[in-house]
Amino acid sequence: MSRAATSEFWKDIPPIARVFRTDAMPETYIPDAATDDERYYFPLSPTVFSRPLWISPQRNMWADILMAKEAGLVNRHYHPHQVFAYTIQGQWGYLEHDWTASAGDFVYESPGEGHTLVAYDTGVPTKIMFIVTGPLIWLDENGESVGHYDVHDYIADARAHYDRVGIGAQYIDGLFR
Repeated sequence: MSRAATSEFWKDIPPIARVFRTDAMPETYIPDAATDDERYYFPLSPTVFSRPLWISPQRNMWADILMAKEAGLVNRHYHPHQVFAYTIQGQWGYLEHDWTASAGDFVYESPGEGHTLVAYDTGVPTKIMFIVTGPLIWLDENGESVGHYDVHDYIADARAHYDRVGIGAQYIDGLFR
């Protein structure tokens, strides 16, 4: 239950009795989602790390906190589906665009956009919440496809990391929806 209301106008409204429909899964609630505890972040590249928040293997989607402690890089890629991003702290952008995102900035990435994600060294770790739909298609310097990274790769990397740092590979299963 959420904390008790004191003076809020809605304090006497009772919660609904039937919260979940038949076969509905519970929500995912993660306190301190953008934690500084680095055990929860697995390497997505040598300089950028991901903390899974929600994963849908059936829809090939995930939500995460991307973190770069200093200057960071996620190699060239494009998304065949949409991506949403909200900047929590730090600064980041794409080499291919003329903007730099800072705390509070929102980015919508259209399907089919190719880019090279960079994080700036600003004295605080860069943290971005992403909602990724579909795979990342890795690109070479000419923009040609050289591989992919989908939700199943993401799950495998997270499981291996969580097993290695003592959290346990099964931790990731609790994020599936």
